[in-house]
Formats: sequence, C-alpha cells, structure tokens
Amino acid sequence: MERTMHAAEEPAALPPLERARSQGAARVALVLVLSALGLWILHGFLPALAWAVVLAIALGPLYAHAERRWPPGGHNILLPLLATVAVALVFLAPLVVLGVQAAREAHDAAEFVREAEKSGIPAPEFLARLPFAAAQATAWWNANLSHPEAGSELLHRLDNGSLIGLSRNLGREVLHRSVLFGFSLVALFFLFRDGRAVSAQVLVACTRLFGPRGERVARQMVASVHGTVDGLVLVGLGEGFLLGVVYYFSGVPHPVLFGAFTAVAAMIPFGAPVAFGIAALILVAQGATVPALVVVAAGFVVTFVADHFVRPVLIGGATKLPFLWVLLGILGGVETFGLLGLFLGPAVMAALVLLWREFTEGKDRPA
Repeated sequence: MERTMHAAEEPAALPPLERARSQGAARVALVLVLSALGLWILHGFLPALAWAVVLAIALGPLYAHAERRWPPGGHNILLPLLATVAVALVFLAPLVVLGVQAAREAHDAAEFVREAEKSGIPAPEFLARLPFAAAQATAWWNANLSHPEAGSELLHRLDNGSLIGLSRNLGREVLHRSVLFGFSLVALFFLFRDGRAVSAQVLVACTRLFGPRGERVARQMVASVHGTVDGLVLVGLGEGFLLGVVYYFSGVPHPVLFGAFTAVAAMIPFGAPVAFGIAALILVAQGATVPALVVVAAGFVVTFVADHFVRPVLIGGATKLPFLWVLLGILGGVETFGLLGLFLGPAVMAALVLLWREFTEGKDRPA
C-alpha cells in the first residue's frame, strides 16, 4: 500500500522526444553562454588572434612548401618556430631602420631648436621659388618668425605638461601594441604547428552546422584572404619598389624610407598618391620642379596600371567578386576594423556574395 502511494506521488518521466528537446535547448543555451563569456574574456586579444589567422592563411602555401622540403620531426617545433621568427623579423626590421634613422635626425632637430631660440626661424629657400606670392610669403615669414622673440615664443607654446602627457600615452600605446604583437606571434606559432588539424576541424564544424554550403563559404573566405594579400600586399610592395627607384634617381631624400612608406600606403586604396605627392612637394621645396613632375607622372602611371589591371585580376579572380565590391569591402573594412579590415572586408563580402548567388539560384551546388 505504501509503495503504491509513493509511486503515485513521484512525477512521471518525460517522454523521450520531449527530453531530447529539453536537453538540446539546454546544450544550445550552455554553448551560447560559454561563447559569450569566452568572447568577453578575450575581447582585448581578438584583433591579435585575427591577425594571427590572417597571417597563417596568407603564409599557408609558403609554409606548406617548407614542410614538404623539410618534414617536421616528432615534436614539430623547429620549423614553426623559425617561420614565426621570420615573420617577426619582417615586421621588426623596418621599425629598427626607422629608429636608427630617427636617432640620426635627432641631433639635427635639437640643433635646429637651439638655433631657433637664439636667432629665430629663418625663411626656407622654397618660399622664394613659389610661382606666385613669393615676395609676400617671404616678407610675412621674416616679420613673424625670423627674429629671436618669435622663435622662442613659438617653441615655448609646446607646454611641458602636454608633452609629458603625450609621451606617457604614446608609451602606453606602444606597450599595448607590443603585447598584442607578441600574442599574435604566439598564436601564429601554434597555427603553424597545428594548422592542418585546425583547418580540418573548422571545415568539419562548418559542414555540420551549415551543410555543404558552410564549407564552401569557409573555403571562399580563405581564397579571398589569399587574393587580397596578393592584390594589396604584393602589389603594394611592387609599387613601393618601382617608385623607390624613381625617388632615388629624382633626388628625393631618404629614397629607401620613402619607398617603404609608399609600399605601405599603396596597400590602402588611394594611399599611394599621398606618398608620392609628399615626395614631389619635398622636391618642389628644394627647387627641383622637373624631378617633382617626373615623380608625379611615374606615380600616376604605376598606380594606374596596378589599380586598373593587376589588382582586379589578382583580387577579383580569387574572390570571384566584381572589383567594385572588393573596393567597397576594403574601404568599409578599414573604416570599421582598421588595417585588419583590409583582409576581413573582402572576405566578408566574398562570403555574402557567394550566399546571395546560391540563394538566387534556388539550390545548393555540389561542393
């Protein structure tokens, strides 16, 4: 009798279908909560992780070739370590060159400040060579900046407190960027070492979550990163090299540094004209008008060929996007994510266009 009463008081077990649904909902909720918590914990390092992924994808073919040439041993540490060190040197070497150059120029800058405090700031020679209003500009400069009081007053407007605050902020920013760069290198090392396993897991996850279309989208985004690297980075380096040669023969000061600056600027749409425009203005200030015109003409020719013939083939062929959408993805990505958007923007646009094409076709194509 007591057993019957206890059995009647116990709640009835859920049917198998409802139990499976409740467990599935609980799993989804757990995954969402843990994912949100993980993103919140790592949000400060997400840009570093994204850079590591972009570098791993971009350098994947070269690293695969190195693996075939020198098969990794049992521990698989030496080759990924050497590859990571090589990537670090590629980024650090230009910074070292710029630091050495800045140290060399620091003495001249300090000398200029001392002379300006003693005798004012003399009128630069290019004022006399201006095509119009040269006399008026020179007279204004002599009246306002060429005497000692004006130079001392202008230099003392730089408040010491402001300079100290600026230096502190700059120091914190440099430290923060250095930590993120180091974290990117650590993540890149593990992506080099375990790249095959990670890529296989990503493809399996995309297939299970989204079906064959998910794997196609993932492969398309990887291809877009390769195309963007070829179209932006390699073409930008080529533009910087060619214009660096032009700078050298045209008499631009520090042609190697200006060539490197042009290469970096050329990776951003419409950035190269800013670089060779500054070089041309420096030549005009030195009175070299004809070399300045040569720099401008060569710059426009090189950028026209690169932007209208080379980049559309490299980027558009890999991403299967019209170059207009590539350009919009690059510009929108840079505005939203900074330099990282150079690669994320076209990748996202390529995925969206692929999904749109498959949606408008009304069926999934075979993978």
